[in-house]
Amino acid sequence: MSEYILEMKDISKSFPGVKALDKVSLKLRPGTVHALMGENGAGKSTLMKCLFGVYSMDEGRIFYNGEYVRIANPFDALRKGIAMVHQELQPIPERSIAENIFCGRYPAKLPGVVDHARMNAETAEVLKKVGLDPEPERKLGTLSVSQIQLVEIARAVSVGARIVIMDEPTSSLTSSEVSKLFGIIDSLREEGVAIIYISHKMDEILRISNDVTIMRDGQYIGTWPAGELTTDLIITRMVGRQMTNLFPRKENTPGETVLEVENYTSINPKSFRGISFNLRKGEILGVSGLVGAQRTELMEGLFGLRASVSGAIIYKGVKFKCSRPKDAIDHGIALLTEDRRRTGIFGVLSVADNISVASINKFHKYKLMIDGKKINELVEANVKKLSIKTPGIRTLIQSLSGGNQQKVIVSRWLANDPDVFIMDEPTRGIDVGAKYEIYCIIADLAKQGKSILMISSEMGELIGMADRIMVMCDGRVTGFVEGDEMNEETIMELATRFETEDEKYA
Repeated sequence: MSEYILEMKDISKSFPGVKALDKVSLKLRPGTVHALMGENGAGKSTLMKCLFGVYSMDEGRIFYNGEYVRIANPFDALRKGIAMVHQELQPIPERSIAENIFCGRYPAKLPGVVDHARMNAETAEVLKKVGLDPEPERKLGTLSVSQIQLVEIARAVSVGARIVIMDEPTSSLTSSEVSKLFGIIDSLREEGVAIIYISHKMDEILRISNDVTIMRDGQYIGTWPAGELTTDLIITRMVGRQMTNLFPRKENTPGETVLEVENYTSINPKSFRGISFNLRKGEILGVSGLVGAQRTELMEGLFGLRASVSGAIIYKGVKFKCSRPKDAIDHGIALLTEDRRRTGIFGVLSVADNISVASINKFHKYKLMIDGKKINELVEANVKKLSIKTPGIRTLIQSLSGGNQQKVIVSRWLANDPDVFIMDEPTRGIDVGAKYEIYCIIADLAKQGKSILMISSEMGELIGMADRIMVMCDGRVTGFVEGDEMNEETIMELATRFETEDEKYA
């Protein structure tokens, strides 16, 4: 019997205008965690989708437990004992947690009759394993992004797979949730389950992996024992060059106040309350806090996506009511949302459509006609300016890597020439090379005098990019740090400064 539970040999896959995989091989040992690394666009997710039956291979062979297999589709992969936690979450928000976990394989007590009692009981057990409260009948759409991520992981665990693919499984998780996930992985490893783990977080890779395979531009670079690698060595092999700086040099000079927020309070009493801060021209103001701090909710409130009950937003000295996104857009405010797939991109539309959608009213040739030529000129200029890697402007955005999708969203707002950019987790799920490109875009915007509100769960990212950091906990601002105070210890102390019940209702 082979020492490998899985062997993928000379896998190739092409899409129109792009060769995503070029004779890539991968060997996986049972009871190990095998990290798969590379920049966005390296082909990692494509390779895994070939294994999981989402894509059909153009060339290559797959051996499972030493036997040659063909995997027709994801249901076939699940039947063979291969499960996948996708990078882009794919929830059915209006169905229950249990229905999402058992989608496509509902237990039946009679032909055509779902055994809900059994399904809910089994769901409760698997939710406990991933550290979620057992509420099987709760609608999935009521959960946070991090909770939905854990449900996706629970689904993979529930099928009893012998191979589990985890594509950026911690992108939405807190440090405590990450620790729970690693505990789950350790349990699976002890049971002989093999894990293919895709992540851009170096500390995770070095902490949990047995083996590391690196890909670049759709090609296999090599496989090494994790113990022989360092962060610098991984980055060099990923990008094919030395990276001496993780963040660009700060060349912005914050000026006069552009945006003031005074005592801003959500209509939801469990959300943000009493928020006050100011944002200066050319400033990058970082926003830090743990999951549940209501950072995203606050930013959505400032953009008119959530209602407020009191407080004021003052833009360039003028107070205005932000009841809907159009109000924010009209006052020069742009929002890059936390979840690219669900609320950022229009996946079934082209790169050109995604870039031009927010400024389409500028391109009316006549009352009922759009000037397509001017739109194409705008799109092509932005593709060149931000170095967006795409076969063409008519390519569907969903076929682009995460980093390039994020560049498209930045381009969308640049077409409106806003003064304030709200960026919620702008580098989530993006590799180290593409992250640097996004950082350079943010730094350049600040240098041009644009004001940036940047939310990030990575404290190192905020420390490296921000001029100041506003820290939130439990829906309120607990402090601001700048200069030498911008360190992880100070930020964490502020991020865990919960109110007492007396303070909360004083």
